[in-house]
Amino acid sequence: MTILLPALAFVCVSLLVLAGALALAPGHAAVVRQRLGEITGRPMTSGADAGAAARVADTLRTIGRAVPRSPSEMGKLQLRLVHAGFRRNDAVMLFLGVRAGCAVTAFALLATPMLARPSVPMALGAAGLAYVLAGVVLARLAKRRQHRIRLSVPDALDLLVVSVEAGLGLDQAIQRVGEELAPVHPELSDDLRLINLELRAGTPRSEALHNLAARTGVGDLTSLCAVLIQTDRFGTSVAQALRVHSDVLRTKRRQRAEEAAAKTAVKMVFPLVICIFPAIWIVTLGPAAIKFIQIIGPMANR
Repeated sequence: MTILLPALAFVCVSLLVLAGALALAPGHAAVVRQRLGEITGRPMTSGADAGAAARVADTLRTIGRAVPRSPSEMGKLQLRLVHAGFRRNDAVMLFLGVRAGCAVTAFALLATPMLARPSVPMALGAAGLAYVLAGVVLARLAKRRQHRIRLSVPDALDLLVVSVEAGLGLDQAIQRVGEELAPVHPELSDDLRLINLELRAGTPRSEALHNLAARTGVGDLTSLCAVLIQTDRFGTSVAQALRVHSDVLRTKRRQRAEEAAAKTAVKMVFPLVICIFPAIWIVTLGPAAIKFIQIIGPMANR
């Protein structure tokens, strides 16, 4: 009997794990959609998923249109969405709908007895916090994308120098760099491909480069676009200008790394004071304090 109980428990747990694995395993259609998405570079969704996503997007757009807004706030919000990589025409309305939905959800959770005792002041505070956190998350996404683009600019500049010195024109070099950077730096590759589309549509090169700097908001890329615009305007050597700018950019990267290393000592003060020093004090002074209490305690009771 004592042997059968562990065996039965093992069999039951094994059956539960197998059932969970079968339930969570993707079906044949899901695997096919995943492989098609890997080949085409676009996520493939089923008809039901696409319909549900479209209904949710329509609801969020409707909520976003009903939210009061100011023109100045709309301009800043649209620029931040572009910096975060959201370039759709309805991205602003979708974000306003998401932010309003988060605020309403937080208010409903604390104003009704679903989680805790209802409290209107706490619900209002939670709604305001959720409203602000949506903007904070968007700003965080924009900074993360800008950081990835900033890290990819040196590689793009080196490839651009090599392509121009090999005899390609500037437009063809930009197109080539965009294709080569797609596997490792997809954000910058998408922006460079967008430049090629603008040039094919008849946009002047200077305006396309200005649009690239405005879309990314990265200082290194803005300076690169300024160098290319000035080189094109004055007719100087593109390869020489890019090589000089590449040296300047490497110097800036080294200075930025030295600055970050110099800040490390200051940033380590707070973890040391909050986390490490209390533990050291407890380990070193704890036995002495216990011994002191054991000796002084009986003397004080006399």
